Amino acid sequence: MPKLPGINHLQAVKALEKSGFWIARQGKHIVMTNGERIVTIPRHNPVNAMTMGGIVRDAGLTLEQFRKLL
Repeated sequence: MPKLPGINHLQAVKALEKSGFWIARQGKHIVMTNGERIVTIPRHNPVNAMTMGGIVRDAGLTLEQFRKLL
């Protein structure tokens, strides 16, 4: 699984919004969708590197694509 260390959950939300996702609901986690995919981002700072890698994969992005959106 790819790793992305030291990513703040708000940075992740902004990067996913640039790629076409929007916030569906919020609570202890932020649930985002683009109409066909759903990703859940925990409100931890920083988000665990392995968790962030899984979120990027679930969003259908590569690590390079995600890093460019940050």
